[in-house]
Amino acid sequence: MFTPGDSMGKVNLMMDLISQRQRALGSNIANVDTPGYIRQDIDFSQYLGTMNSPLETKLSTKLGPSAIAEDRTEEPVNSANELLQLQENSILYSMATRRMSNIITEMKTAINVGK
Repeated sequence: MFTPGDSMGKVNLMMDLISQRQRALGSNIANVDTPGYIRQDIDFSQYLGTMNSPLETKLSTKLGPSAIAEDRTEEPVNSANELLQLQENSILYSMATRRMSNIITEMKTAINVGK
């Protein structure tokens, strides 16, 4: 059975992931000239299709407590690519906040109709 609370929890987890990715991308840009720096990123596209499963359990198993995974290619950080990914992350955040707002509106409507 679908409940708005379940959906709200899933959007909340996505927003947490997006925030962690923002931190990782910012760290990459800050360390663009640091020798030996290993690029960090969060690839959560694999989790988008599995939103009906316990996402938090999968994340903690896969990524550990910090939810930041290292990209082990050990290539130098490309600042243009990082900025592009920051923009992509910003769009994902806008979508997630819009979805959260819609869920809250649906809950308010249900409460007001039930009065």
